[in-house]
Amino acid sequence: MPRSRKTQVSVDATPYYHCTSRCVRRAFLCGKDAVTGKSFAHRRQWIEDKMLELPTVFAINLVAYAVMHNHYHVVLFIDKLAADNWNPLEVDERWHQLYNGTHYSQRFMKGGLLTDTEQDNLNATIARWRERLMDISWFMKVINEGIARTANQEDNCTGRFSATAPAWLYLLHPWEGRFSSQALLDEKALPACVAYVELNLIRAGIADSLTTSDHTSIKRRCEQAEKAAQPNDPPQQTEGLLPFACNPRANMPNGLSFRLTDYLELVDWTGRILRDDKRGAIPESTPQIL
Repeated sequence: MPRSRKTQVSVDATPYYHCTSRCVRRAFLCGKDAVTGKSFAHRRQWIEDKMLELPTVFAINLVAYAVMHNHYHVVLFIDKLAADNWNPLEVDERWHQLYNGTHYSQRFMKGGLLTDTEQDNLNATIARWRERLMDISWFMKVINEGIARTANQEDNCTGRFSATAPAWLYLLHPWEGRFSSQALLDEKALPACVAYVELNLIRAGIADSLTTSDHTSIKRRCEQAEKAAQPNDPPQQTEGLLPFACNPRANMPNGLSFRLTDYLELVDWTGRILRDDKRGAIPESTPQIL
């Protein structure tokens, strides 16, 4: 029996989670339609753009991602401290980037006056929105709902959406109703999982190098590192992704506790290992990533 999402997510235990969302019956939402022969590969860019956009709204940072033809992977970092430090107006403005909000919240955002009763109602609403803006279920919901609606519009068809269902139970064509999530509990699990996600296209035989792995975070990191004067300097790393903050130290900023160049070498080396249970690997003839 599936467990409640609340019992699987504990920011006190770990802020890092690996999530996977798959299409219903493994339909190729972003691939080639076997019946018509039409390709929908352009939808992978829709998903990637949405992933990179949402961390500017949520208190959730994107660590890694890979968009496949019938599913996608993300590794997320929940920044509870950032959400707790938002003032009510900031929470209100962020929520209105996603939804219309309420009459009271719209008036508050425009600087209008509220009665004491209206302010009490708004305070309770903002507290609920603050929780949602650091909830991976709502993060995944916004991605899937937006992509499903756009795909349905392109296909000239309709899907199903249950507005009264819990946040994680949204019945949208073409996504499965529930995404999977896995807590990354220690410093070994985190790089192992991130590397697994970023090697998805290579292991599937779709790409043969990190720099040709389209619609993955590793490709974006490689492209930015090539342009940066100091690739290990967090401000010079890829915008929209949680940076590599180098080795652990006092007053450590938000970021992965590795050097970016060390991590790129690790993923490149891992991708060259031949595995019997995987179709692809980086060929020996491919130059090393650095």
